[in-house]
Amino acid sequence: MKKKDKEVIRTKDIGEVKKTLAERKAELKKVIAEVYGGKEKNLKKAKNLRREIAQILTILREREILDVEAKKE
Repeated sequence: MKKKDKEVIRTKDIGEVKKTLAERKAELKKVIAEVYGGKEKNLKKAKNLRREIAQILTILREREILDVEAKKE
């Protein structure tokens, strides 16, 4: 995921980010099935999707932490 893509995700609201996350997870399942089926030639595609999912989850967690801290103040 490019730096610009991360910035776009950070500007979206939480519902849209969760929708993007669900789409990436579905795509990962599809890619893994294609790799095992021999249809997908790019074997790094699954690795990159897992990394993107982790980055999105990190952004969501950052938002949760910021919301908790904002409520404390």
